[in-house]
Amino acid sequence: MRKLSVHHLLGIKALQEEDLQLIFETAQQFKEVINRPIKKVPSLRDVTIANMFFENSTRTKLSFELAEKRLSADVVNFSAAQSSVKKGETLVDTVNNILAMKVDLVVIRHPHPGAAQFLSERVSACIINAGDGTHEHPTQALLDAFSLEEKLGTLQGKKITIVGDIRHSRVALSNIFALQLMGAEVSLCGPPSLIPKYATTLGVTVETDLMTALKSSDAVNMLRVQHERMDVSYFPSTREYALQYGLTLDKLEVLNKELIILHPGPINRGVEITSEVADSEQAIILDQVENGVAIRMAVIYLLAAQYLPTQAQSA
Repeated sequence: MRKLSVHHLLGIKALQEEDLQLIFETAQQFKEVINRPIKKVPSLRDVTIANMFFENSTRTKLSFELAEKRLSADVVNFSAAQSSVKKGETLVDTVNNILAMKVDLVVIRHPHPGAAQFLSERVSACIINAGDGTHEHPTQALLDAFSLEEKLGTLQGKKITIVGDIRHSRVALSNIFALQLMGAEVSLCGPPSLIPKYATTLGVTVETDLMTALKSSDAVNMLRVQHERMDVSYFPSTREYALQYGLTLDKLEVLNKELIILHPGPINRGVEITSEVADSEQAIILDQVENGVAIRMAVIYLLAAQYLPTQAQSA
């Protein structure tokens, strides 16, 4: 059986192109499974997975939980708000106490960048990063790239633009790494205040005019403005942002081209994207959601096969 080159999924930056292709091939098999009348496989029967979310999440948390249950794993959901972390317990102590209950894998979302890496070096379990602060969100990037490959056939030489709040987005950084691994050309677009200064060191192009950026793009990933991560205002008003960087039907008509539209969610309709665009045939937002379950099934299965080779069975 082919194996991943890593023992944890901490970020896209640690992966190789062969890892992505293995994940995508495995996800394609699981996508067929979840579209059957019986949507479960016994691959991870008797494996226990803890979902530890220290930040609010809807799609990612549900997607991971559904992926785990489709693989027949036992699932434990950890609520930070009701945990001993509130009493001063350290993250490592919290996780080690959970592992003492014979948990095999840990999926973690945490507000601090590097939390998943920190844990992987200090506990004896497989760690899957479900988003760490403004650092990375690897499974989101994998499902985005998988969804694009389904539509475009190959990403080699394709031009993908990421629009919006790049500065505060973990999705953007992971997407840049994943798309470049697959041979795509990546450009960033947004207000200069929301484009980090280090962006040009990532091998991407930067454009501040939306229409100019989209003229040469095969696909665009629209990111929301993450107000919850801002301690100051980065642009004059939401209305002005929407006028300059919001994707509307009028702008698509001016472009007059086939453009694949992605959005990682949650959508702020009327700000970065209008309802007409989000619900249009060019948008593959619901495809991303469906593919997210298959991608997370693939990641969990492949990592479990390395950590628990006697229990991970053939899909």
